[in-house]
Formats: sequence, C-alpha cells, structure tokens
Amino acid sequence: MSHRPRKRFGQNFLNDPVVIGKIVSAIHPASQDMLFEIGPGQGAITAPLLAAAGELSVVELDRDLIRPLQKHCAEIGTLVVHNADALTFDFCRFAQDKTLRVVGNLPYNISTPLLFHLLEQHHCIKDMHFMLQKEVVARMAAAPGSRTYGRLSVMTQFRCKVTPLFDVLPESFSPVPRVCSSIFRLEPLKEPPADAGSFKNLERIVAAAF
Repeated sequence: MSHRPRKRFGQNFLNDPVVIGKIVSAIHPASQDMLFEIGPGQGAITAPLLAAAGELSVVELDRDLIRPLQKHCAEIGTLVVHNADALTFDFCRFAQDKTLRVVGNLPYNISTPLLFHLLEQHHCIKDMHFMLQKEVVARMAAAPGSRTYGRLSVMTQFRCKVTPLFDVLPESFSPVPRVCSSIFRLEPLKEPPADAGSFKNLERIVAAAF
C-alpha cells in the first residue's frame, strides 16, 4: 500500500512482521470479540485481527487510506470503516449493549486527550491494547511516590488496570520515529479505587495538583 505519511496526523506505519505477530498474540482475538481499531493506517495489524475475528470496525481520519485499506482487507473478512475523528467518536453509542475490545497504534500527538476520551467511556470497553511512547506508558503505570507518577498515572489508574507488555524499537516503523514505543494493556475496573465523584471533577482536581 503506497501512501506518504502525514506529519499532521502523526503517522508512523508499523512494518515489522515479528512485532505485528507479538501484538496480535497479546490481543488474542477471538471470533466472538467486538474489535475496534483506532487509526488502522496501512492495515499492519488490521489484516491479522480481521482474519482472527472475522469482523472488525475501524475509525480512520485520513480519507486517502480508506480505499486502499478496504481493498487490502476485502478477501479477509467484514471490515467496517468510520471516516471520523477518534477524539469525538462515540464508542459507547457504537457498542450499544455490547463491550468493545479497542486496539491501535495511537497518534502520539493526540495520545493524552484520546486516552481521556476513552477513559470516560470505560463502561462499554472490555480492554484496550495500544502503542505509545515508552516514557508515556511508564508514566501511566507508575507507582505512587515514584518520579514518574503524575496526572496521567492517577487518571488512568482510577479507571483501569495498566499492564506494560513489551517495547518496540524505532526501526519497526516507517518513517522511523525518534522515540522508543511500548505496547500496553488497559483493563477497565468494575469499581474505581475511591469515590471521587465525576471523572470531570477528578480531572480538574488532579490537573491542579500536578
């Protein structure tokens, strides 16, 4: 699939088959899963996930990627493409009475607001498997009192169990980014660790504290 990566969309395309295999193995997709991918790009993990589950929904902002992606996956399974901005996409409305398994190589330039958007919709999500900068994942998983513990740590751990899985070197992408990346898993908690009122109120308090 020929496509010039666009900096404004934060596009770095994964092209390492070994890493792709490890990601799909970590997700462990099954035919009954309601899988949803954010930013499928050129379909590096889209195709193997679709092959395993038979059906996959994706949200992609770059219109130029959609037709090649549909062509690439046409013989694999049922691919449902939403040409929309993940920052405003209503995941719970899409899920209706089911729970989603959300995956993606998140655009690093919008990673924090996108994560917060998903955390607000945690009740319709079973789990999330994402790739982000290694240092961001470390902050998300940081223990209280550590040097990296901060706003992102509190807000993520209030909603989810955070599990770093493995690192991905820059050479696994095209173009090659300047940072090392990490794959991690988020599992929404049935109950928050403390009664903090609304998520929005907690967000304001934590932002003021840090």
